[in-house]
Amino acid sequence: MSTRELGGAAAATVRLSVRVTALCWVLVLLDGLDLFVYGATLPGVLADKSFGLTAVTGGTIGSLTTFGMMLGALTSGILTDRTGRRKIIITGVVVFSLAAAACAAAPTVEFFGAARFVAGIGLGGLLPSAIAMVMEYAPAWRKNLAVTTVMTAHQAGGALAGALGMTLVQSLGWRSVYWIGALLLVVVLPAVVFLLPESLTFLLAKGKTHRARAIADKYAVSLGTFAPEPAEDRRGGLRGLFTPSVRMTTLLFWIASFAGLLLVYGVNTWLPTMMRGSGYNLGSAISFLLVINLGGIAGMLVAGRLADRFGARPVAIIWFALTACGVGLLAIHLPLAVTYVVVFLTGAWLFSAQTLIYAAVGSYYPADSRATALGWVSGVGRLGAVFGPWLGGILVASGLSSSGFVVFAIAGVLGAAMVSLVRRAGNPVSVGEERTTARSA
Repeated sequence: MSTRELGGAAAATVRLSVRVTALCWVLVLLDGLDLFVYGATLPGVLADKSFGLTAVTGGTIGSLTTFGMMLGALTSGILTDRTGRRKIIITGVVVFSLAAAACAAAPTVEFFGAARFVAGIGLGGLLPSAIAMVMEYAPAWRKNLAVTTVMTAHQAGGALAGALGMTLVQSLGWRSVYWIGALLLVVVLPAVVFLLPESLTFLLAKGKTHRARAIADKYAVSLGTFAPEPAEDRRGGLRGLFTPSVRMTTLLFWIASFAGLLLVYGVNTWLPTMMRGSGYNLGSAISFLLVINLGGIAGMLVAGRLADRFGARPVAIIWFALTACGVGLLAIHLPLAVTYVVVFLTGAWLFSAQTLIYAAVGSYYPADSRATALGWVSGVGRLGAVFGPWLGGILVASGLSSSGFVVFAIAGVLGAAMVSLVRRAGNPVSVGEERTTARSA
């Protein structure tokens, strides 16, 4: 192959990576919107006396959603490594969008809670598959940035949920926001079905060379770019998470993810309500959800570049520590302008800390167990996500909003401690990859 042909194949590979990243970005946006819409509408739902939702029940429903996400992540990770990324991604979008319509039409609190549980299954199933897909199409020296770029969509979805909550809940009611989330499916799904290819790395790892070659020919890319890892000492599926080189790393990532997702979902579910309990009016309280997610978008982009230069693990340690500081400061009633700055910075650290765990995990496992690893790190972490909203509901119902921020800050310290131990647990392959990535930046 000539130099010109090599250059053309490389350019085609970059274009295909951009296509996959862009499509997954849109889908993760919908994932974030459907997830964070609950926190954005929760004050309005609580204020709707005819519906009858209480603070404690609201926390329980938040936990049901994340419990559904745990089941979705654990199941989809294994299914994705068996059946492919594309099917699970599309199925997840359909499930949580239909569940959003059910939430909008819910006649009772019980029906609403069941719909949020089903939505959680779809939400949890989409994310690990989308991250695995993006990592497998991204250039080796920009995988961390690719993951954090896609995860900006999660925060953009949260920011959109906050904006819709501020503009629609008081005028059109909380149900209107769920209807918008459901209607977006009609616009997005046909484009995704038509434009999103299956992962070439997955197809090659499964020996489906014919299908991989057909996709490579369609997009004029070289299959050699997507060659899977050597098969030596490699086990796929759940067993691959407990080989001697990674079993302790797997456990540490699980605990760190528990802490990170406790923070993400506890803070996002209860931030508006807790800020209102600290003396801010309803409009300002909801606006904090918008601001923290805007901070999350900025933080993702910064974290991704730093992770590609220095490695995802060391940046994650720093980000978790800074998150603990930021969340702890929210326990203090500061001037409004200062509070907005603290909320923005906290968002910049909070969401990307958890995302950096996903980015690091993706480099510790081969292609045929990567989605399983991501799914189980996300799924086991959902225990923290289940616990966070429930704990927030208990604290709010007890009039202890300020104490809630302190509890969430402690979770940030735990996350930093667990990630800091990963290198000692030892996986020379992952450490080597991080160093190679840093030299390539």
